[in-house]
Amino acid sequence: MKGERGFALVITLIVTALLVALLVEFVNEVYVDTSHSHNFVASQQASILAESGIVGGIKLLQLSAAMRQGKIYSSLLEPWAKPQSYDAGVGSVTISIEEESGKLDLNSAVSQTGIPDDFSKQTAQRLLRKLELSPDLYDTLADWADTGDAPRTAGAEASYYSTLKPPYLAHNDRLDTVEELALVKGFTPQVLTKLKSCVTVYGSGPAFGASPTAMININTAPKELLAALDETLMSGDLVDRILEYRKTKVIEKLANITGLEALMQLQGKVNFQGSVYRIHAEGKVGESVSVAEAVVSIAGTIKPTVHYWREY
Repeated sequence: MKGERGFALVITLIVTALLVALLVEFVNEVYVDTSHSHNFVASQQASILAESGIVGGIKLLQLSAAMRQGKIYSSLLEPWAKPQSYDAGVGSVTISIEEESGKLDLNSAVSQTGIPDDFSKQTAQRLLRKLELSPDLYDTLADWADTGDAPRTAGAEASYYSTLKPPYLAHNDRLDTVEELALVKGFTPQVLTKLKSCVTVYGSGPAFGASPTAMININTAPKELLAALDETLMSGDLVDRILEYRKTKVIEKLANITGLEALMQLQGKVNFQGSVYRIHAEGKVGESVSVAEAVVSIAGTIKPTVHYWREY
């Protein structure tokens, strides 16, 4: 009898242990499922906040345009140029905006026919030097965009890209996005980091008024690009004086600007107003973060045109 009672006790303990294990597993699954559900809801809310940030950025650009009261300029002194952050109750959204018109348009610096705008080409080559990047990058970029099959001295065409793993073809057309540069020989992540604030692909061509060359907004161009506009003119302290002037004033004309009269030599190559902007919006709910990016054209009261959209 004692043996039977002892055996029954062992069975009872085993059954109890199994029930406890099953209970723990059940509670854990409920907790995990609930956490996943909460995370999914939070990620969806963060995504909605990021998308709303793009809409808010467009409204901010339209407000800035209205505040100019018809004057032909855009500058870093306007509301759109300052990062914005808002508490949305369930989370937060931050918005930052860059003017693409204050950058060098790479589609002007290279050409499908191999005959690019000379000023844009020389500016691109000077910019590479100013950023301490290899001058060979211009050749690889030109080969990527032109329709010819013969590579330049330091360039690359199908004969190079077909050997990569996986292989692919050169675009042989206008650049569609700045991110496309990552496919071009020599344009490493480090190179792209240096170039990002100075170059764009939005400024010339049919989508932007069919202009063969995009002029650079001198009110918003970064220091490195200003220095690359002209080898002789931009030597000395002229770039620093432009940057200092922009801290409190807007350049509306190249003439009659005390101390900056030399800029008249850039007439027809730079302008004072942009119309294409990159909006970066980040939505955050708890630990969930969602980012939306859009490139839009803002022209007066005309409905904004979206040229690029990405969420991640």
